[in-house]
Amino acid sequence: MGGSKNVYASVKSYSKRGKLLKKADFQTLAESRDLDELMTRIKNTVYGEAVSEVEKPYTSLGIESALKSHLAEIHYSIAKTAGESRILDAYYLKFIISNLKQILKGKVLGKSQEEIETHINLRAEELIKQRDIVVKALVAKDLEETVASLSQVEFGEEIAKAAALYADKKNIQIFDTYFDKILYLRLVKALKSGDIDASRLIGMDIDFYNILSVIRGKFWGLDEQQIQDLIIIQSPTAKELLARMISSESIRDAFSELVNTKYKDLVPQNENELDAISEFERSFELAIYQASLNSFTKMFSLATTVGITKLTAFEVRNLAAIAYAVEQKIPTETTMSKLILETE
Repeated sequence: MGGSKNVYASVKSYSKRGKLLKKADFQTLAESRDLDELMTRIKNTVYGEAVSEVEKPYTSLGIESALKSHLAEIHYSIAKTAGESRILDAYYLKFIISNLKQILKGKVLGKSQEEIETHINLRAEELIKQRDIVVKALVAKDLEETVASLSQVEFGEEIAKAAALYADKKNIQIFDTYFDKILYLRLVKALKSGDIDASRLIGMDIDFYNILSVIRGKFWGLDEQQIQDLIIIQSPTAKELLARMISSESIRDAFSELVNTKYKDLVPQNENELDAISEFERSFELAIYQASLNSFTKMFSLATTVGITKLTAFEVRNLAAIAYAVEQKIPTETTMSKLILETE
């Protein structure tokens, strides 16, 4: 990444970090009695402009969509400021991946095009002039046709694998995992292009994906080869650890393999497998959030730019969760306990 562009992107990232919402801000928003009150309160934050065009009657989906558009614009403008960064481009792919996940899962569940459309947001695709891929997948009449429409894109093969494994196991989360694999494969490739500063954050993301894929694979009853196919190998150490996790007897034993790693504090204590997986997922995301905050120690490095794209994504996710909770009348304490915030 070029020197002066690096400086601009870093300064922009620091400025955005200073404007991140605090825990007290989220608390105030979560205490809203209804979506009207929530919207009034959001309009008093830096997200005021982002939601200004949401029309009444308000819905959590409408609010979330406006926030996602705003997030795509933030990430696009940071990537543009940074110049050619394959790493930021790889993270930007997340928006497209998210839409494709919704479309394929919607097709599996037999949802209509109209129903699926309410869950997707094409702002990210519009900004890079790539609407066609998603729209073709959306208008396809069923899962088979959707998979065929994506066969020519660079990750078509992974999508076909996901559909085949789904046909065998009938677990819809398989699509989430394979689409995440596409994103992280792109990140690994981008890492090789030399941005060392950001490698710690990206390495955490890839570790998170790998460990969770092994655990989920075991939970879904996949065989060792099927789990192996989900893995993205980075180093010999990671390869050995993941191999031990894959061949372990139970999910609990697989988690136990982490006790001698830097992730030992994240090993869940819950006896229930599903709860243990959720607990681990949350602990790891909080660790990634903390690492993103800590990425601001070195000025003018790509790590700050990657850090801010992650922090703003967590922030928008928190806001969307609050909108849903307010709409569903979920108690404030419950909502706050689910958010990804700085641990005190």
